[in-house]
Formats: sequence, structure tokens, C-alpha cells
Amino acid sequence: MMAAVQPFISGAISKTVNMPEHVTVEEVEQLFMEAWRLGLKAVAIYRDNCKVAQPLSADRKAKPQAEASPQEPGQPVRRRLPRSRPSITTKFEVGGAEGYITASSYPDDGLGEIFLKTSKQGSTLAGLMDAFSIAVSIALQYGVPLEAFVEKFTNMKFEPSGMTNDPDIRFASSLVDYVFRRLALDHLPKEKREALGIYSVEERKQQAAEGNGHARAEAPAEPAEALAEPAEAPAPQPIELRETVPTRTADAPLCYSCGSPMQPSGACYVCPSCGSTSGCS
Repeated sequence: MMAAVQPFISGAISKTVNMPEHVTVEEVEQLFMEAWRLGLKAVAIYRDNCKVAQPLSADRKAKPQAEASPQEPGQPVRRRLPRSRPSITTKFEVGGAEGYITASSYPDDGLGEIFLKTSKQGSTLAGLMDAFSIAVSIALQYGVPLEAFVEKFTNMKFEPSGMTNDPDIRFASSLVDYVFRRLALDHLPKEKREALGIYSVEERKQQAAEGNGHARAEAPAEPAEALAEPAEAPAPQPIELRETVPTRTADAPLCYSCGSPMQPSGACYVCPSCGSTSGCS
């Protein structure tokens, strides 16, 4: 076809002759001789795969795959999440700082990925939260349990901190403290949260109700003789304070006024040093 077109143009034909990868020197010489006999002015030759990188390849042969090395015993295995996975997105506010938590789970249950987004806090904090969420996500996929993160990062104190808009977590000592308390409430069973001292507001109300009922049941009844005949008033006795309801203070935050550890008071916290509360009257 190149020889048929050559008599009708003044210059050479800008057309490359493609040759297979296994072509020999003799075959290339034969092509040049044939082009000379046909009267072509110039011939460009390209041998397949003669460049390091080429946009197209005429030979689509399958490359041998590298043999997968056997998994060594004791080595961690990363369990990646599928492309479509269930997730929960929670909007939060801690000390005036707003943000979002997106927690993705495996289809067969179990947290496997988190994304943390903070707004109006600058690029530095946003970048650190992104890097932190990536590190936690990779660790979760390698099998680190969520309760290990909850135990390490709850009660960590740094700014921003303060009141939240979450009814289950009214006060947080930091963004990290709130994030892992929220993740524990959403993804950990009750028995594991009890060991970590993290309860929802409904669970705290139930504990307070059970404690009041238990205290009334253990109150001693007045004897009949005391009702029939008034006895002399006993001498004043020192008041002995007894804790009738066992409370857990592992999740109690630090007082934002004096820094002392606060104590649970119903669904909120109260400071025994200065009397400040976490928002309850």
C-alpha cells in the first residue's frame, strides 16, 4: 500500500512498518530491499517492545505472576473492608469545636475504619486528625481490638475540651476522649464497656434507680416498742457516710475549673474539691 501511494506524493511517506518482537536481522534487511524495489523513498521500522515504555503493545501475552510467598507464622494479616460497608456518621461538638466521626464496620460486625473531620480548627489539627484516623484504621484492620484504643485514649486532656452536645457524654476532656467514648458506646458490648467504666445515660439512670431501691430495702425498720413508747433521745452520734451504690470513676473527667478528678452524679459529674458540675444543676 505504501508503494501504491508513493508515485502520487512528492515526499516520503510518514508511515511506520511494525515488526514483531522476534524479527531477525535478515528479515529487516529483506524489508529494506523490498522497499527499494517498490520505489519507496524512506522506510521507518518499529520492532514491538523495543522501547522501555510504549503506549500500545501488539503482543498481549500474559506475564507470569510472581509466586506468592507463604505467610510466615506469627505475622499479622491485614483484613481489608469490602468496597460497600455499613457506616455510622456522628456530628459532635466539644468545647465549641465541631466535627464528624464516620465509623465503618465489617458486614459480619466489628469496627474496621474511622474518619475524623474537624471544622474551623485550621489545617494543622485537621491534618493530624486525618493521620490519626488512618493509623487507627490500619491498626483495627490488623486485629488490634477497639477496647485497647478506648482504654488508652479516654481521659486524655488537651484543648479543645469542655461541654458536648451528646446526651451520653456531657463532658469530654479532649476530642480524642470524646471520639473513643462515642465509638465504645456504638461498637462495644455492655460487658466490655462496664470494665472500662463507660455507660450511656440510660444505663446511668438505671444504676441510680437500682441503687436507691437497694438502699431503701436495706434500711432497718423501727421496732414496735419505739412506736408505742417514746424513748429518750440518744446522744449525738457522728454521721458515717457509706457508699451504698458502687460507682466507677474510670471515665470521670477532670474538673475544668480546678483540675481535680470529678465524681459521677447521676448522668453527670461533680467536682468534690470546688463543687463545679459538668452542666447539671
